[in-house]
Amino acid sequence: MKLWTVAPFDRSEAEAIQTEYELPGIIAMLLQIRNIKTREAIEDYLYNDSQIASPFEIKDMDKACRRVKKAIESGELICVYGDYDADGVTSTALLYSYLEAVGADVIYYIPSRETEGYGMNIGAVDRLAKMEVKLIVTVDNGVAASDEIRHAKSLGIDTVVTDHHMPFGELPDACAVVDLHRADCPSRFKQLSGVGVAFKLIMALEGEYCDIDSLLDNYSDLLSIGTIGDIVELKGENRVFVKRGLQSLSQTDRAGLYALIRNSGLSNKQITASNVSYTLVPRINAVGRLGLSGKSVELLLTENEEEASEIATAMGYDNAERQQIEKDILQSIDKIVMSEPSLVMDKIIVIDGEGWHQGVVGIVASRIREIYGKPAIVISRDGEFAKASGRSIEGFALCDAVAACSDLLTHYGGHPMAVGLSLYSKNIELFRKRINAYADSIGKMPFDTLKIDCKLNPASLSVDLVNELSYMQPYGAGNPTPVFGFFNMTLTNIIPLSNNKHLRLVFSRQKTTFSAMMFFKSSNEFPYEKGSVLDLAATLDINEYNGSRSVSVVIKDIKRSRDDASQILESRRLYETFCRGGALSKSELQSLLPDRNDFALLYRFLRDRSGYNYPFETLVGQLDYRLSYGKIRVAAEALNELGLIQIREGLKSCRVSMNRADGKVDLESASIIKKIREGI
Repeated sequence: MKLWTVAPFDRSEAEAIQTEYELPGIIAMLLQIRNIKTREAIEDYLYNDSQIASPFEIKDMDKACRRVKKAIESGELICVYGDYDADGVTSTALLYSYLEAVGADVIYYIPSRETEGYGMNIGAVDRLAKMEVKLIVTVDNGVAASDEIRHAKSLGIDTVVTDHHMPFGELPDACAVVDLHRADCPSRFKQLSGVGVAFKLIMALEGEYCDIDSLLDNYSDLLSIGTIGDIVELKGENRVFVKRGLQSLSQTDRAGLYALIRNSGLSNKQITASNVSYTLVPRINAVGRLGLSGKSVELLLTENEEEASEIATAMGYDNAERQQIEKDILQSIDKIVMSEPSLVMDKIIVIDGEGWHQGVVGIVASRIREIYGKPAIVISRDGEFAKASGRSIEGFALCDAVAACSDLLTHYGGHPMAVGLSLYSKNIELFRKRINAYADSIGKMPFDTLKIDCKLNPASLSVDLVNELSYMQPYGAGNPTPVFGFFNMTLTNIIPLSNNKHLRLVFSRQKTTFSAMMFFKSSNEFPYEKGSVLDLAATLDINEYNGSRSVSVVIKDIKRSRDDASQILESRRLYETFCRGGALSKSELQSLLPDRNDFALLYRFLRDRSGYNYPFETLVGQLDYRLSYGKIRVAAEALNELGLIQIREGLKSCRVSMNRADGKVDLESASIIKKIREGI
């Protein structure tokens, strides 16, 4: 369960925006809600598709430009040193193709994720030295490579760093360090991805008469993929890159991108930031995750249609393999959680396994975070060594939590929402305890939140309204797809689709009826029945079929209208704190203690239904709000202890089954009840 928040709305401000700019009401409303209210901000957001700040605003860009030009003019061998994810791959392809076009002697290098890891490494530098490389230009990496750059210098190789990651400690001794996050960098827009910084270098190399329009025509397709793939905010210059790039992708003349789009099933479809994010980027990343990133760069550079088709097909297979590996790891974690449920009671979930693919654990951590609404770190053990990736929730800086345990780690890095780390396998359990102790030390963990832009009257749904939302595109980080709240809707029908893989749900309120899609949810997993009064958080789109267009409502989350999510989540917090052995006051313990009537209510409900197959928080409404979440969990655990029921709770399933009852049982004898009474 997530805590829903509806953004504050100033109707008079929205009406003023609507009048001044002659915009549709829904757009004026969303601009006001998202604090895009000044003339400069509105015009940049809605109309800018080519204005980019001077690259020379960025510290050291002049030095980088001079050194690269010198290498081009003197025929020195240049190596573009990239990274294995979508941002690094597109950065490499973009800068390499430009340098080749202007006559540079240039090669590229992508390290293996599995054998070399992120960024520059000594072995790679040695190999490049043997090839007589004289200049390395890093893209999407390099700011943390002080030792490797020093080693390159000792071998007679200069380095120009272009990066967008946060520097730690002293900057490397390079010819130039082009990084927006340098403390002394005066550039105004700091949110560029690696490919955005590489594009700025190209602008600088073009010089005083740089034709930005022409450069965007040539490179915005690569720019958009890398920018979307790196999940940087789609504001300012990033919004320009993606706007132009989506147009270019729909009519790309790159053989590789055309083949990738076709192989991904996007031919003859509108290319959006969403399908780039969920279809193209994962294919590029999958190759890097499985250790063969060079194939992605080859795809983006090749002009041979047959080669492009072969690589795109292979990338599709790699992506399918990545999905299967991810599924296998999640199944393993499901078994771990069922056998050791205390793991997911922690404030920060830390789960480890032997031999899990290191390139996939970050995606798995995202899934765990989404399921439990908590920060999650997934660790892959390889004998005595282990590597991990973690993902956080908004409001909790996971990088700070990891840094607090740095003495247990051999390597770590990241930012508030995502981390990577390495440690000895023998330290995993201590790391789990220490990072949760850190979480305890800073107080209550924030609840995972679903942000709703505004409430919407279902009577206002129309194709025209959804068409108007196109003003807000492209969507992505910093400019999410608008989420609308539909409240107090009566569920009138439940229609399984695609062999019960998805659901079409029909709702009504007053005289308005509409249907909404709930993807990847079967009727067996859906805890509500016809007649339920529910709230929906949903996005809107257009469905086209046989030449007709209709509104498509896609459900992001759903709950009973009477549910008080903050109350349920707070009660869950108390229950989990109790299970971890945390300190609770007498009144907090009392709020968890069920009486005989509470036991009877829960047991009769479960008996009459022959068990229950949905998450425990949905029982709060099923029991007509007569019991808190915490009391339900304590009562269920006591019944489980006493053998009256059996609970099996995994990642996506919760099953309570009934056991045969032989005679009376003493409810007070359950250890969980005794423990609460002792505390009281």
